Amino acid sequence: MRTFTAYVEWDPETSFYIGIVPGIPGAHTQAASLDELNANLKEVLEICLEEYKDELDDLPTFVGLQQIEVAV
Repeated sequence: MRTFTAYVEWDPETSFYIGIVPGIPGAHTQAASLDELNANLKEVLEICLEEYKDELDDLPTFVGLQQIEVAV
């Protein structure tokens, strides 16, 4: 079993949560609730990992997020 980190945003225009798993091509989805988003991310991640099963060691490693302060 492996654990992955998802980046989650709220889109006020569509009223959907958007989730992305950095470093896994195609691992992104959206949903109306966080519970639904979690289930969707798990499903899409399993599909992507099955597709890239022979290349798992070559996929990028997620390091983290940084906050950048700029004047607006």
